[in-house]
Formats: sequence, structure tokens, C-alpha cells
Amino acid sequence: GPDHWHKNYPIAKGRHQSPIEINNKDVHYDRSLLPWFASYDPGAAKTILNNGKTCRVVFDDSFDRSVLRGGPLQGVYRLRQLHFHWGSSDDHGSEHVVNGVRYAGELHLLHWNPKYSNYLDAVRRIDGIAVLAIFLQVGKTPKPEMKRILEEINAIKTKGKEVPFPNFDPSILFPKSHDYWTYHGSFTTPPCEECITWIILREPITVSSDQV
Repeated sequence: GPDHWHKNYPIAKGRHQSPIEINNKDVHYDRSLLPWFASYDPGAAKTILNNGKTCRVVFDDSFDRSVLRGGPLQGVYRLRQLHFHWGSSDDHGSEHVVNGVRYAGELHLLHWNPKYSNYLDAVRRIDGIAVLAIFLQVGKTPKPEMKRILEEINAIKTKGKEVPFPNFDPSILFPKSHDYWTYHGSFTTPPCEECITWIILREPITVSSDQV
């Protein structure tokens, strides 16, 4: 578990490890931060897969086809994949915690900086990766935009299963507000590289308990 990761990955005891708890009393307002923008091409969606840990949707990142820009970022970042974190019950599952509250789930949209030669090069750089994180909050009504992903879950029930997943625009999953918190952190699993600019949306999206 995480308490032992540093034995093989010393950076796991680094100063910029994720996830963190966000407390309002510790948050500083930075006037220099800009709004962020995502421009995603639905045709870039390629496959959906079960990697043994989560459900992942993979996108074509061979050129600046689907990108994230603005906010704390310099230049554009290419969308590579999205995946979900969830728990065994509706009162936990998110990685980040806000004012002591853990959400039912967390959606991560992972992007990399194309000023580096490729994704593997980017993960070794302090400004190599940007992750847009969206909390999932359980409510009474299902989120219709989740339907497309959930329909494919049955096709990838076992580890290693992968099926085509064409024509999907992940921006349909965004909440109305684009307000965000940002900090410099790391991947939340080994090798725990400290290369991520996190953009965490303050407004969660509401999904039903069945969807989680």
C-alpha cells in the first residue's frame, strides 16, 4: 500500500505528492490565474478499456486534436485519456478531499505537454502533465451524459478487455461552473512522479447511486 511505496519509489515521500485535502482556510486567491478552456474533438475518442484498476477512455493524442489551455497552464496540453475513481459506497471514492468531505467518485482527464517529444518524456518534467479533476456527487437523478460510458461497461468486465469507443466528447461531463482550485502535485499511484498541474473543479457533477 501507499505507506510502502517509497521503498521502491523514493519520490513517494516528496513534498508535492497527491492527493491532498483542500481546506478553504488554506486556499489563496490568485488574481493572475486565467479561465481554462477545453477544445475536444469527439472523433479523437478511440477505445474504452478495463486496465484492472479502472475504466479508461483512450484518445488520439498524436497531434493537437483535443486540448486543454488557459488557467494555470502555459501553452496547450493534449488529452490522452480519462478515467474514474470510485469507492465501495457513496460516501467515499474520490481521491481529493474538500473541507473534510470525500465525494463518491472523481473523474480525471489526463493531458500532456506537447512541447516534449512524447508522453513518457513529459511525465519526467515538472510541467509535463495537466489533470482536470471533476468530483462525482450522488443525488436522486442520474446524469444522462454518463449513459454512453456506462453502456460499454458490460463489454469490459474483465482486466485487459478493450472495445472501440468512437465519437465521444468528454466536455459533456463538465459541470456548469468552471471555477477551480489548482496546485502542483503528482500521480496518485507509483511511480508517483511530481509532474502534474492539477485543475480541480469546485462544482461536482451529480450522478445517481446506480451510476456509481
